[in-house]
Amino acid sequence: MRYYIADCHFFHENLLNRMDKRNFSSVEEMNNYLIEKWNSKVNKNDEVVILGDFSWGKPDKTQELLEKLSGRLYMIRGNHDHYLNNSKFDPSRFVWIKDYAEIYDNKRKVILCHYPVMCYNGQYRLDKKGNPKTYMLYGHVHDTYDQRLLEQFQEITRNSSRMTLATEGREVLMNIPCNMINCFCMYSDYEPLSLDEWIECQEKRLNNNSQIG
Repeated sequence: MRYYIADCHFFHENLLNRMDKRNFSSVEEMNNYLIEKWNSKVNKNDEVVILGDFSWGKPDKTQELLEKLSGRLYMIRGNHDHYLNNSKFDPSRFVWIKDYAEIYDNKRKVILCHYPVMCYNGQYRLDKKGNPKTYMLYGHVHDTYDQRLLEQFQEITRNSSRMTLATEGREVLMNIPCNMINCFCMYSDYEPLSLDEWIECQEKRLNNNSQIG
């Protein structure tokens, strides 16, 4: 099984009281909770793609923490992953470390970047039933005003924009697909999720937000 998660920010004490306002009394409590949620979901042979900003900790502390986590780990570099640049850090816990990647997950293309890519490769691709064949997974913006803007952009793109698609020898006018998912760890209660689980998580969250609004 393959899972995804973004912006764990292990050791980042400021996020307890600023921006995220995470509901923990200490960074130690937060770290322990994230480790517990991770290992209760991820098995040894599972894959976890980390979409950046994994740790604010020093190289040695981050190294110790990585050894406590289950799974085969893949890293999309975030702007706060400074430990990766330290010569004392051993990156071998990661299968690979990249700034950007394109992979396949159950016959669907997945675009991976710490930063949201609003016009991503394969965006218009649909299967014969009209289902998306490509998803863009990102992090970075947490649950901020920037995320609200991205949600508005997706809604406008899907509902107001049109494209002509050649299919089965004919041209069809249809809405432009836009399938971007913020894999922010707080959206999943700090648990890595599969692509299908993230799709469901986003749908529920946006539906709940629209009902509240």
